[in-house]
Amino acid sequence: MSGRLGQRPKGWGLRSVAGQVFALQAVIVVVLVTVGALALIFQARYNTESDARNRSLAAAEAFAHAPGLLDALRSPDPTAELQLRAEAARTAAGLDFLAVMTPDGIRYTDSRPELIGQRTTGDIARARAGESFTEIFYGEPSDAVRAVVPVRTDDGDVVGLVSTGIEVENVGNVVEGQLPLLLGTAAGALLLAVGGAALVSRRLRRQTHGLGPVEMTRINEHHEAVLHAVREGVLIIDADRRLLLANDEARRLLDLGPDAEQRHVTELGLDPRTASLLSADRVVNDEVHLAGDRLLAVNVRPTKPYKGRPTGTVMTLRDSTELSTVSGRAEVARGRLQLLYEAGVRIGTTLDVVRTAEELAEVAVPRFADFVTVELPESVLRGEEPSRALSEMRRTALRGVQEEHPFQPVGDRIRCVVPTTPMAQALDSGRAVLVAELATADGWRAQDPEGASGALEYGLHSLVAVPVVARGVVLGMANFWRSETEEPFGDEDLNFAEELTARAAVSIDNARRFTREHEMAVTLQRSLLPRILPDLSAVDVAYRYLPAKAGVGGDWFDVIPLPGARVALVVGDVVGHGVHAAATMGRLRTAVLNFSTLDLPPDELLGHLDELIDRIDRVPSEGGPDGTTTAEGGAGEEHGEGQERITGATCLYVIYDPADGRCTMARAGHPGPALVHADGRVEYPEVPAGLPLGVGGMPFETTELYLPEGSRLVLYTDGLLEARDRDFDTGLGLLGEALATTGRSPDQACTDILAALLVPAPDDDIALLVADTRRLEAERIAEWDVPADPANVSRVRNEGAARLADWGLDEVAFTAELILSELITNAIRYGAEPIRVRLLRDRRLICEISDGSSTAPHLRYAATTDEGGRGLFLVAQFAERWGTRYTERGKVIWAELPLTTADSELPPMPVPDLDALEDLAW
Repeated sequence: MSGRLGQRPKGWGLRSVAGQVFALQAVIVVVLVTVGALALIFQARYNTESDARNRSLAAAEAFAHAPGLLDALRSPDPTAELQLRAEAARTAAGLDFLAVMTPDGIRYTDSRPELIGQRTTGDIARARAGESFTEIFYGEPSDAVRAVVPVRTDDGDVVGLVSTGIEVENVGNVVEGQLPLLLGTAAGALLLAVGGAALVSRRLRRQTHGLGPVEMTRINEHHEAVLHAVREGVLIIDADRRLLLANDEARRLLDLGPDAEQRHVTELGLDPRTASLLSADRVVNDEVHLAGDRLLAVNVRPTKPYKGRPTGTVMTLRDSTELSTVSGRAEVARGRLQLLYEAGVRIGTTLDVVRTAEELAEVAVPRFADFVTVELPESVLRGEEPSRALSEMRRTALRGVQEEHPFQPVGDRIRCVVPTTPMAQALDSGRAVLVAELATADGWRAQDPEGASGALEYGLHSLVAVPVVARGVVLGMANFWRSETEEPFGDEDLNFAEELTARAAVSIDNARRFTREHEMAVTLQRSLLPRILPDLSAVDVAYRYLPAKAGVGGDWFDVIPLPGARVALVVGDVVGHGVHAAATMGRLRTAVLNFSTLDLPPDELLGHLDELIDRIDRVPSEGGPDGTTTAEGGAGEEHGEGQERITGATCLYVIYDPADGRCTMARAGHPGPALVHADGRVEYPEVPAGLPLGVGGMPFETTELYLPEGSRLVLYTDGLLEARDRDFDTGLGLLGEALATTGRSPDQACTDILAALLVPAPDDDIALLVADTRRLEAERIAEWDVPADPANVSRVRNEGAARLADWGLDEVAFTAELILSELITNAIRYGAEPIRVRLLRDRRLICEISDGSSTAPHLRYAATTDEGGRGLFLVAQFAERWGTRYTERGKVIWAELPLTTADSELPPMPVPDLDALEDLAW
């Protein structure tokens, strides 16, 4: 033993296992100790910096709340009041600097007197906003760990800043002072660890007797041969022909007893031929030998000699009687893998729940099952979350090898009320249930005795019921049936059915989620679009809206009544699809409705809309001292993660006046309207395109034209004209052909246009608005020019009363005279010539007074001592609606009254004498 221990090169050399283990342990220890020492150094530096931050912040907070600081800041010379106090506080706190500053960063005090009066560097915007913070500052006059705290008044106003800190160089000196201790600790740990590794290696050397990796590998080769001889028997025979090792498969094939090892091969009870193979020194390749009722393929290999010692033999045995069965199973497994691959390609090609269920059935028949039925609850078909109770579902898919079958058809309700049915058990457990013989499934037969008897008579004999589970939620049920296939389902079929259904479940869940989001977007969009168009005298309108197959978009339209019997026709488009596009559309439509109440010209309205979109998209960002954007408000984060800008939105805004047929329009990147004359002639008025909304920077232009009697305006979005195989100009030509036919109502025209231009699956939303324009008859319009003389008020009022009498509006004549008197008096006193009065008899009586001044009246309560100010108040009380709109050369004040007192929703009010009203001021 002493001689063996003295062989140091063999026991401790790097060629031995012990030497290699020692070297590896030593390297690992060195790495770990080095990493630990570095970690301690960095932790010490971090702790020192953290302590510096806390000390700086605490000192700054204490000084900022010190008594008398506010009074000193308000004194004529804060520097004289605070310099000595600041230095004393700095020295007591052990800081490198303490400075008191104005909110703008001008130093009142500093540890370096030459810096007093200078502006501090760095970003102090947060402190100026009232937030205390600490930071590691790099810059002039020195790098430091500093804290900045605002000084607040009792009202919360920031009147000054306190900055304290410790220079980075001093922080580093603290860490360097700890280095000897840290390094000494690391060296001690290294020595202890290396010593422990040496003890472990010495113990390993004794256990291995100084063997190297080659010897250890040779010993392990026999064990590896046994471990990797899968489905084969392995026998290891030594040079004396004794059995050293026999694995379980060899014992089974040769019927070896438990005491077979260490016995001679002739004592194992083997047939003579097999025993002779084990005893002979020859190589055998796949010789077939009969062992009982098995045919064994035998291979014999001698082991390699080692140091001149006699070698043994290794025999492997393989049962050839099972080769055909194994080959058949391999073929089945290969087919199942191919089927799973096809399922991954064929299932989920669409985002439709029903179609995905049908694809599952199509893949499984006939290569796995003779019939497949898929049942899903109504909530899943609608895109909703499935309910917990799935006792009632709807048959969604049915596929079989025969057209005639005993199953309930697609669309029927399928109930699972008996808890012992395979379907109910699968739904409750969330795992597949195998029924090898349906005739023995009492629960299934009790569920529907008549239907079960018919199914058994048809030939159905085996079933696998698999719940459709995705992300831990049961979405439905898939049932695999066999009738013509004689072999019933087995355990391997059960696992395959679960795998196949699991792949389909993910696609069904994706389709369900898409259906839910699509329905939500459709519901949102339809709720944001006008539900009922107003009944107007100016136009007869019909519309169509079709969402794209790819998803809900942002196309929209509107018909907005305007004062003076006018109407605004609007069509717009938001680029993109989904909930964001629909929500953006709703915001734009609401904005247009709000801006239309101001009665703005089309170009001004689009300008306000463009500015509004830019303001909505703009997120305030905090700038640095040099005007650049900080990281918190940088351009890269201007809109936040997942947030979208409203860009690419277009709009066409048209105003039509039935009194004179004037039509004004402007567009922001949207296709212009089509104008259809009474004779069927179609033209496209030239309207400057303008930039899309949200781009900004350029004004919009208004086009004005007068429409002949019986004209038709057609507004649309580009989805009507463009398609994958059709460009815009081609679509424009088709639209002109569809509009050329006369004698159709607007609703019929919408139907014909879609029939001519609609493709089976439109790529974009389609919004179509067809409006037949009407003109007010001349006898329903009365106009007067009014010289700027108060004496003309009574004349115009009387002439207006006479015209109202001709129209048969005696019931509202008095109220109309009052409103005319007040509005004309106001125009004469405060307006400018020319002054015109116009009465329109439409669904309401409309009184309009225009003048050349842009000054608008304002409704207010007049005091008891005021000589005027009650006129407009009376107008607002007696008119149903009133307002002001501006023109290029002044303004128009209008008021609307019902045609009869029975139509009025206003309570009767006493009125003063009309002549007295002319003396009232606004």
